[in-house]
Amino acid sequence: MDDSLNRRLRRQLVPGAGLMMPGAANALTARLIEAAGHPLLMVSGAAVANTFLGVPDIGLSSVTELALHVDAIRDAVGIPIVVDADTGFGNALNVRRTVRTLERAGANAIMLEDQTFPKRCGHFDGKSVVPVDDMVAKIHAAVDARTDADLVILARTDARAVEGLDAALRRARAYRAAGADMLFIEAPLNREELLAIPREVPGLHLCNMVVGGRTPLLARDELARAGFAAICYANAALQASALAMRSVLQHLHTHGSVAGAEAQLMSFAERQAMLGAEGYAALERRYA
Repeated sequence: MDDSLNRRLRRQLVPGAGLMMPGAANALTARLIEAAGHPLLMVSGAAVANTFLGVPDIGLSSVTELALHVDAIRDAVGIPIVVDADTGFGNALNVRRTVRTLERAGANAIMLEDQTFPKRCGHFDGKSVVPVDDMVAKIHAAVDARTDADLVILARTDARAVEGLDAALRRARAYRAAGADMLFIEAPLNREELLAIPREVPGLHLCNMVVGGRTPLLARDELARAGFAAICYANAALQASALAMRSVLQHLHTHGSVAGAEAQLMSFAERQAMLGAEGYAALERRYA
């Protein structure tokens, strides 16, 4: 836990801020996000499942696996971390443990969603949601469990795909009343739905831009004007890196060399600089 980062995040999160928040699966991606100048990042549950387990985002990761990733990312970067905790890995009692585990690991905000377990990616078919009262209980448990009152609790609803937009808006209002600091209605289907959310439910809102997903990809300025505090690109870095890896590996298989594909590779020197190798060399000299 880092109290100063928690407070910094709360100061940053204001309606209309439109903070760009890329997602990270690991500490390497987190370093790149910070180096690019982004003010915060999300530890994406989908990205962790895809990269660590090589599986789709269908609820197969555990809270301990997620916490290990959060701990490594917290050690690598100095910007606030929003952690995607899926459904909280169980009922309200499980949520208490999840919040305390992730807060100790270095989370500055924790996102919980109202899907049934096992959850599915927010842009997959076949989702279902728990009763409102069950999610309200989880939010109460999360608020009670946090050690630092500045830790941000972010409540997500996937009800748009199951019950419609009006029901999703009602859920968001109920979650805010239960103590959620920030809200996220996943997968609105068009521009009008997306831009209406901050207007219909006062408070702090996150939106998620998924390349290839169900929600239209709108520019930061338009989303900020609508009132969104943060704009998440949860898997843009993952999609870019997966495409680049596939391209280079296919080139290597076809040609038996990376000759001709060098432009797709980060240089050795750039990679070491990104990882702070010189700083570690200085420490070795200090302790030699």
